[in-house]
Amino acid sequence: MRHGKKINHLGRKTAHRKAMLANMACSLIEHKRINTTVAKAKALKQFVEPMITKSKEDTTHNRRLVMQDLRQKEAVAELFRDVAAKVGDRPGGYTRIIKLGNRLGDNADMAMIELVDYNEIYNADKAVKKTTRRSRRGGSKSEKPVAETPVVEKPASNEEE
Repeated sequence: MRHGKKINHLGRKTAHRKAMLANMACSLIEHKRINTTVAKAKALKQFVEPMITKSKEDTTHNRRLVMQDLRQKEAVAELFRDVAAKVGDRPGGYTRIIKLGNRLGDNADMAMIELVDYNEIYNADKAVKKTTRRSRRGGSKSEKPVAETPVVEKPASNEEE
């Protein structure tokens, strides 16, 4: 039975698992997408999304909390500078997992995990999205002819004479 076991241990001890996830998170922040196994991608998603949420509010406390997990100063700086600016209005769901098939050597399920806002292919059609305009349901409008107002011409000025 697996009562109360919420995380996937990935067949590793705690220190090895935390170091591996920290390195994968730094690679994801640096390259914006990485290829890995499906199990590691799901574990990485749970590991990195709270850090991206913390990066939306740039405080010293949040930087220290993220640095505690990531362990690379350059990755933390890029997370708070570039990634947080791009995902600032998104309420969550910062990463996407796309399954790629099986690896040739050991037939492991492979996946690509990427930051959602950095994929230009998926975001290209959403940038040109138009709002639809609908007419009111008030029925038929009776159009009344509008009386034309006569155009009054100004008398010619004295300069023309």
